[in-house]
Amino acid sequence: MKISSNVRPFGIKDKLGYLFGDFGNDFTFILSSSFLMKFYTDVMGVSPAVVGTIMAIARFVDAFTDVTMGRICDRSKTTKNGKFRPWLLRMCGPVALSSFLMYQSSLAGLPYAAKVIYLFITYILWGSVFYTSVNIPYGSMASAISNNPDDRQSLSTYRSMGAMLAGAFVTAVIPLVVYDKVNGKDIMNGGRFTIVAGVCSVLAIACYILCYSLVRERVTFNSQPLKHTDNNVFRMLGNAVKNRALISIIVASVVMLLAQLTLQQMTNYIYPNYYGNASMQSVSTLAMSGGMIVAAFVAKPLARKFGKAELSAFSNLLAGLGSFLIYFIRPQNVWVYIAIQTICWLGLGVFSMVSWALITDVIDYSEIKNGVREDGSVYALYSFARKLGQAAASGVTGALLTAIGYSEATAFDRNVLEGIFDISTLVPAVGFILLALVLWFWYPLHKKQVNENVEFLNKKHSK
Repeated sequence: MKISSNVRPFGIKDKLGYLFGDFGNDFTFILSSSFLMKFYTDVMGVSPAVVGTIMAIARFVDAFTDVTMGRICDRSKTTKNGKFRPWLLRMCGPVALSSFLMYQSSLAGLPYAAKVIYLFITYILWGSVFYTSVNIPYGSMASAISNNPDDRQSLSTYRSMGAMLAGAFVTAVIPLVVYDKVNGKDIMNGGRFTIVAGVCSVLAIACYILCYSLVRERVTFNSQPLKHTDNNVFRMLGNAVKNRALISIIVASVVMLLAQLTLQQMTNYIYPNYYGNASMQSVSTLAMSGGMIVAAFVAKPLARKFGKAELSAFSNLLAGLGSFLIYFIRPQNVWVYIAIQTICWLGLGVFSMVSWALITDVIDYSEIKNGVREDGSVYALYSFARKLGQAAASGVTGALLTAIGYSEATAFDRNVLEGIFDISTLVPAVGFILLALVLWFWYPLHKKQVNENVEFLNKKHSK
């Protein structure tokens, strides 16, 4: 490992640049995860089952493209602009353009089969090809920006803040722009949404360029010649299966996403149905953002004092106990529900702020265990697991709503309402508690081990 002396020291520019990177990611990612289904069912006239099937197929394609992009990153030569950073400049245009192409309302009059084929091609190009080609290098780049654990924690915090800001913009502002009142009902305006998608694509490019301009890679890992039989996907997957840190953090990430996304998705039912007050969903979003902001300030000093894994386990235990508390007291006052749920968001927020730093610790651990530096490959496996968690969360929520008998006709039946409350509280509670147990008992990289790993690699790479 070589620390470049020709690059300015790590500082606020790197942190802000890394924030803008995830801001750029989520201008297209959150737009898709929040509105693609709605746009294609309401504007393009495509069945939600068809849209969901295409999204599921894409996740399987990701199994190949994520890992392939990780291997490409690992094999890339380090240039004067770094090893990972140039990919942001190369791919920001294609990912933004392919995102914009998905939302072309002018094609709504095409034959049904043509619209389905168009969605399939553009969605695969955006998510499985171009988004992967910028997101994998972006995530892998953290370990090349600095080898200092505190610096990496800062990058994780700023990345999470970038995602939170993008999410707030996309989910709070866009609904105010793209809907028209028609006979008292909110109807999506397809032409206006296409324009909004174009604006998001332009903003994504701007954010990627800011990330590229502000961030610097200052850590170069010594190239290690590999045998042809060693440098392949099968060897990498074999190493992954034997890597306790990687497998446990993948499981933790999938469980976290199942709990978090179930909690988020059920807000569409708990407030308008159970509490009969849809406007309180906006208040809940503000409370969630407040919890995340507090988490952003406390995560780094607490992680430095207690360790990232230790802090993550405690914060998820807090979130799980908060969800159990709501379940048992079953508050009839919506403000009490939001107040207690804010504790859950605070706990989850702390984990979100340190989660990206955990994967850099796993990359270090993998090098020690396998003798090979595979930033891109390790991050690619982690990214793919997160995508599976995101896909699974929608399936679990839908299956549970079906199990309690939810439909348009039964949406306000008392038994169904109680089922909605149970899903909104018990599923996240179990998930958060399980996540805490995984991080405490299975995940091996607690504070002492991380410090020893950093010291070992510093000595190894200085030789």
